[in-house]
Amino acid sequence: MGYQNRPNVGTIARMTRSPITAALLVLLAAGPAMGDGWAYYGGDPGAGRFSPLQQIDRGNVGELREAWQWRHGDLDRHPDRRGFAGFQATPILLPDAAGGHLVVCTPFNRIVALDPATGRERWSYDPKVTLSKIPTRLKCLGVAYWHDSQATAGSHCAHRLYSGTTDRRLLAIDAGDGQPCAGFGTNGAVDVNGIIQATTPSHPDPWGTLFSAPPVVVNGVVVIGNINNMKNQFVEAPSGAVRAFDGRSGALRWSFDPVPRNEQDPQRLAALGWTRESVDRTGGANVWSLMSVDEARDLVFLPTASAAPNFFGGTRPGDNRYANSVVALRGATGEVVWHFQTIHHDVWDWDVPTHPILVDVPIDGTPKPAVVQLTKQGLVFVLDRETGVPLIPVEERPVPTDGVPGEQLSPTQPFPVRPPSLVRSGITPDDAWGVTPWDRNSCKKWIASARTGPIYTPPSTDGWIMYPGTAGGMNWGGGAYDPRRNILVTSTSQVGMWLRLFKNDDVALEKDFDASAGAPQGRPAVIRGTPYALEQKILMSPSFMPCTAPPWSTLVAVDLAKGTIAWNVPLGTIEGLSPLPIPLEWGSPTAGGAIATAGGLVFIGATADRRIRAFDIDTGKVVWSQRTPVASHATPMTYEYRGKQYVVIASGGHMFINAADINDYLIAYALP
Repeated sequence: MGYQNRPNVGTIARMTRSPITAALLVLLAAGPAMGDGWAYYGGDPGAGRFSPLQQIDRGNVGELREAWQWRHGDLDRHPDRRGFAGFQATPILLPDAAGGHLVVCTPFNRIVALDPATGRERWSYDPKVTLSKIPTRLKCLGVAYWHDSQATAGSHCAHRLYSGTTDRRLLAIDAGDGQPCAGFGTNGAVDVNGIIQATTPSHPDPWGTLFSAPPVVVNGVVVIGNINNMKNQFVEAPSGAVRAFDGRSGALRWSFDPVPRNEQDPQRLAALGWTRESVDRTGGANVWSLMSVDEARDLVFLPTASAAPNFFGGTRPGDNRYANSVVALRGATGEVVWHFQTIHHDVWDWDVPTHPILVDVPIDGTPKPAVVQLTKQGLVFVLDRETGVPLIPVEERPVPTDGVPGEQLSPTQPFPVRPPSLVRSGITPDDAWGVTPWDRNSCKKWIASARTGPIYTPPSTDGWIMYPGTAGGMNWGGGAYDPRRNILVTSTSQVGMWLRLFKNDDVALEKDFDASAGAPQGRPAVIRGTPYALEQKILMSPSFMPCTAPPWSTLVAVDLAKGTIAWNVPLGTIEGLSPLPIPLEWGSPTAGGAIATAGGLVFIGATADRRIRAFDIDTGKVVWSQRTPVASHATPMTYEYRGKQYVVIASGGHMFINAADINDYLIAYALP
C-alpha cells in the first residue's frame, strides 16, 4: 500500500515493485556511483550534489583563482528581454565518449558546449524560441544527458542531450556535435503545445506555462514538468501535468496530472481529498522545480506545487492530494507507486520547492535508501524510498482552521519529530526589529495590525503575516548531502510577507498585470473564479530592511543520522543592499543551492552580495570568498579535467532580487 501520512486516510493505489537481486541491493546501498565528472544537474541522478573530488580542500581552498570566464552573449541579441532573462544554469560535464564537453544552456534555450579547461566554445545549438509565445520570465536551469546503450557505438545520437524550451518544446540533440536527433519528434523536437491541448481538454491553453528545469531520464524515458505562471490567478489555471516521452522517438509515453481529474472512482477521489466538481475545475499542482531518479527501481520522484489558486482553497475542499507532495512514479508507466503530502490543502503557496534527494541515511545505525525532502516551511522529511513511509516519524499536529469565509482548512498538518525546523516560524508584534527606533516602531505597528501567530496561521481579510514567506524557508536551491559525514547542507530564507485577501467588490482591482510576476507588489489583483483578490508586500521597514531580526538568510547543516542541526550560520552580507555602508553578516536575499565535496567543503553562491563562498562542512566557517561580476544566483558544480579540479558557477543576477544587474557570466575557479 502506498503510504498516506494522514492517520485515518488510507491509500487506494497499489504499489508494485520489480524484483531486485541481492547483488544490486549491495550496489544501491553503496550510494550512486560518481566518477570525476558532473553528468547530472544534481551531480548524480538522485541529486545528492556531492563530489568525491578532494584536490581542492580546506587546506588550499584559499588559493583558488579564476581559471576562465565565458559569456553567452544572448542578452545583447535580445536587449528588450534583458530584465527578464535569468542565467541560473548549472552546467554538466559529459564523459569522453560523449565528447567530454562542459554543456550549459542560456535563458533563451541555446545549448552550448565548452572546453572544460579553457571555457572556449566548441559548438552551440539555437532552437530559436518564439518569444511571442513566452511570458516575460526566461530561464533554463540545465540540460539532461542520456546514453542509449542499444544504439550502435559511434552512431549519431547514441549520446543525447535533452532540454525543454520556454515556448514548450522538448529538444533532443547529439551530445557530441550539438546537431538535432532526426528520429526524435520532428527534426529533433517535440512540440508539447499540441499535446497539452489534446490531453487536457478541460485546461487546454498552455499560455502561462513554460519549461525551465531540466528534464530527467529514467531507463530511456524522458520526463518533464512545467512552470505554471497562472496558478496564482485562476481556479482554472493550466493543468500541472507531468509528461514522459520515449527517449529515442519522442513519442508520448504517459502523462500524470497531480490533480487526479482522470480518477473515476468517487471513493478514490474522496480518499485523495477531492470532489468531482473541484477536480474538474482546478489547475496547477505542477512540478516547476527539479526531479530526481532511481533507475534501478525505475522510479522518478516529483516535488509538486499547490493546486490553483494560491491563498484561497474554497473552490477545492479537501486535502488536495497529490498537490504539495513527493510523488514516486513508475518510470515506464507513470503509475503512482507512493506519495507523501507535506501540506494538506495549501493556502500559503508553500509548494514543494526542490528535488527530492535520494541518499542512504543511517537510521538506528543501519543505512536505509531514503528520500529527503526540503520544504518552504523549513521542515525536513526523511522517507523510505520504496514505500514513502517516514523513516523519521511524522506527527499530525492541530493547526488553526478559522480562515476566510468560504474556506475549508485542514485541522492538522504533518511535522517531522526531528530535525527541528531549520527556520524561525510564526511571528508576533514583539518580534519586530529595526536599525532605528523609528523602524522598529513602524514594523511593530504593522505587525500588530495584521493577523499573526504560529506557522499555518490562516489567510485573513484584515491582512496576515506569513513567516517564513512564500520564498521559504528552503527553495529551489535545495540541499547537498555528504554521505561520509551524513551531513545535509541547505540555504534558507527568513523574511516575512504581509498579505491580505479582499472581497472583489470592495476595492478597485488591478485586472490585468504581468502573469509571470504574480500579484503586483502592494496592489490588489483578482483571483479569478473566487470571491477574492490578493494584495502582498515583503515585510520591510521604512528604511527597506526586513522587519525581523537578522540573519535573513542562513546556511544550515543537518546531521540526518541524529536528526539534529550541526551548525547554522548567516549566509551573505547586506553590502550594497541597505543604507548601512558596512558589510554586516546579516544574510541577504538568496536564490541558488550548495554542493559538497570530499575535500570537506561546501560551495555556494546564491547571495545578492555578489560572492561565491566555500564553507568548512564540519564547522560552518567561511574559508574562501570571491567577488563575482554580478550576483551568482545559481547552483555551482565541480569536476576534474586533465588532472585539475574546477568549480564553476553562473553569475547572471536575478530578475526579482537585483533586476538592474542581469548579466551572462560563467566562471570557473581552480588552484593555480
